[in-house]
Amino acid sequence: MDSSTLLFNQLKAAEPFFLLAGPNVIESEEHLLRMASHLKTIASKLGLPLVFKSSFDKANRTSSKSFRGPGMIEGLKILEKVKIAYDLPIVTDVHETIQCEPVGRVADIIQIPAFLCRQTDLLVSAAKTGKIINIKKGQFCASSVMINSAEKVRLAGNSNVMVCERGTMFGYNDLIVDPRNFEWMREADCPVVADVTHSLQQPAGRKLDGGGVASGGLRELIPCIARTAVAVGVDGIFMEVHDDPLNAPVDGPTQWPLRNLEELLEELMAIAATRSFDGLCSLGL
Repeated sequence: MDSSTLLFNQLKAAEPFFLLAGPNVIESEEHLLRMASHLKTIASKLGLPLVFKSSFDKANRTSSKSFRGPGMIEGLKILEKVKIAYDLPIVTDVHETIQCEPVGRVADIIQIPAFLCRQTDLLVSAAKTGKIINIKKGQFCASSVMINSAEKVRLAGNSNVMVCERGTMFGYNDLIVDPRNFEWMREADCPVVADVTHSLQQPAGRKLDGGGVASGGLRELIPCIARTAVAVGVDGIFMEVHDDPLNAPVDGPTQWPLRNLEELLEELMAIAATRSFDGLCSLGL
C-alpha cells in the first residue's frame, strides 16, 4: 500500500476525528517550526491524528498590498523542514496546475481552495500527484457540487479525496454555515471535513486605516461552529491556529489562539464521545 493510501485510511478511521491545523500562512521558518512543535505536543497528548497546515502563497487576497507568504520555492523548503523535524504529514494549497507536481513532492495532502473547487484542470493535475486531495466547497456552491468535484479526482485515477465545508455566502460580507451540508456532503462518498475558521470570515468586511478593506471575522464563534460540526459527526476538523492572532499578517480575525486550543479540542472530543456507547462509557455516563 502506498503512503498516501495508508495515511488516507488512517485519517478515515480516526476517532473521534482528525485535525488539520496550523497558521494560515508561512510567516518565517522559526515561527512555523515553533507552531508545529506546539501543535504536535497538544495533538499527541490528546491522541488526535494531526496534519500540519500552512500556505506558502495566499494568492486570493482582498488587496494587492496584503501579505502573501514566501512563495512556493522557499515555502516548500520550510514545510519540508517541519515535516522532517516533527515527523508530521503536511497539507498546503495550490492555485495553479503548474504548482501541483512540486507541491506533491512535499505535501501529503494537496488542498484545493474554495474559489477553485470546480476547476477541472487543477483538480486533475492535483489528483495525478497521487496525494490525498482536500477540496474546499466554494462559498457560492451547493453541497451537491462536491459530488462532481470529488468524481473528477477519482476519474483522474486517485481515490484518496476528501471534501471540506467552509461556509456559504450570506449577502456581500458574511458567511453562514448550514449544518445540513455536513450530512449532504456525504453523498460525495468520502471523508467530510469542517473548516471552522474560514467559515467565520467576513470577506472584505473590515475597513482599514488609510483606506481599503480586508477580510474580517468572528473568532469568538469558532467554538460554536466546531461544536456543531462535531455533534453532527464530521470526520475531520480544519482549524487555523496562531500564537498571536491579533498580530497575524493574514486572517488574524479567524485564527484560533494557540493558548486556547487544547481546551477547545478537549470539549470537542467530549461532544464526539456522546455519539457512541463506548464514548459514553469513557466519560463514565
